[in-house]
Amino acid sequence: MWAWIEDQLNGQLLVKVSPLSVGFALLSSAVLAIVPLLTLAKSISRSRALRQSPPGCRRLGLPFNQSNLSDEFDRKYAQGTSPDSKDEDGLPSWRVKALFTYPIKSCRGIELEHADVVSTGLQYDRQFAFAQHTPKGWVCRTLRNAGFERMALIHAEIWIPDPSSPSYETRRPEIRSGGVMIVSYPRVTPSGLLGTIIRTGVMLGLVASRESFTVPLQPETPAEIEIDSPSQPSYPLKPVTIWKDSPLAHDYAIHLPPSLHKYLGFHHPSSSPLTLFRAHSTHPRNIYRNAPRKAQLGFQPQTAFADAYPIHLTLSSHHDVAARCASSLPHLSIRRFRANIIIEGPGPFAEDQWKKVRIGNTDVYAACRTIRCLLPNVDPDTGVRHASQPDRTLKGYRRVDEGDLTNACLGLQLVPGVREWVVRVGDEVRVLETGVHRYIKMLAPGEKVEGV
Repeated sequence: MWAWIEDQLNGQLLVKVSPLSVGFALLSSAVLAIVPLLTLAKSISRSRALRQSPPGCRRLGLPFNQSNLSDEFDRKYAQGTSPDSKDEDGLPSWRVKALFTYPIKSCRGIELEHADVVSTGLQYDRQFAFAQHTPKGWVCRTLRNAGFERMALIHAEIWIPDPSSPSYETRRPEIRSGGVMIVSYPRVTPSGLLGTIIRTGVMLGLVASRESFTVPLQPETPAEIEIDSPSQPSYPLKPVTIWKDSPLAHDYAIHLPPSLHKYLGFHHPSSSPLTLFRAHSTHPRNIYRNAPRKAQLGFQPQTAFADAYPIHLTLSSHHDVAARCASSLPHLSIRRFRANIIIEGPGPFAEDQWKKVRIGNTDVYAACRTIRCLLPNVDPDTGVRHASQPDRTLKGYRRVDEGDLTNACLGLQLVPGVREWVVRVGDEVRVLETGVHRYIKMLAPGEKVEGV
């Protein structure tokens, strides 16, 4: 009987004959009635499992109910203050307001209180990216691409090893891989009675509204895999195209469940042209355009799957844009612009002329203004793309860089002056140098711009 029920749950309607076949006919209708309930029970069990923490790890970032941007729409941020002034608590008025890292390109970010900055930007930032197989090979997909707006509702949690955890054990795969990333996304429910029951379970809080899967932060190398350990997944290196670059990256396709393919619109998972790539540590993308040279910094700036460098935005500049398109978007969140470092204090667009700033005790170079695309038109809370805003408003008055007068600018691309440092919410921001910016358009692979 239970085997028959399992067949029902797997969508295979099988008839099995037994000595009790006479009574079976009477029981079949009752069994069919409880099959959805058994599926619901499985979902409840699965949702409870999702709430369990990976052993030996702690979650990176602020608690889910906290945000340093909870007052982002307060009008006090609309105008600038003196860089030498203090607030009511005696803190510098020009300071870091909020920090975000975005583990998966174009998916939801993680808000931080402090962040390690490494050679490719904020740690874990844009280290993963979804890609679609095309006649030209694997190509990164983002919120810019039509049909991929729902990526905005894919959440990534980073869990890192915690030696103070009672379950910490160096032999655990979660520890050997440097932690794990839990990827979750809205549950896609089937049609019919089963879908109705699951949706009811979601409404009652009995079933998780989101499904998830887990991937290692770093694939283990053969030298790290113990002889007596179970067989390890394979993460082949493949070229993946992002803009004009095609770095080698680890293919994490083995971890993608069928439900994720369906959520992203690929209804035949076995033939889906979608995968998840993880940047390879020895195949970064060297960035030359607009950037300080290696001779100046002592190292060449790099990135993983970010378009360029970590982005900075000022709250007052965002308020200026939001006020101009308020009739179309009454609550234009700064989160639409996916900045890593958000600063409060300077007046609207004061950052346009910044060339070098000090954040905390670290000098940071402003490589260029950030050229904006259509990505901010997607609402990060709903995954719905607005037909024109805020892109139309921005292009109406922020095409200010003579290097690209076709597109609008908002924010800056930043390059740290050191390989590693730590940035914290509350760090003071000081402008050390100002000057003129001119955006340099995308270069061909290997092409360098000298003397910029």
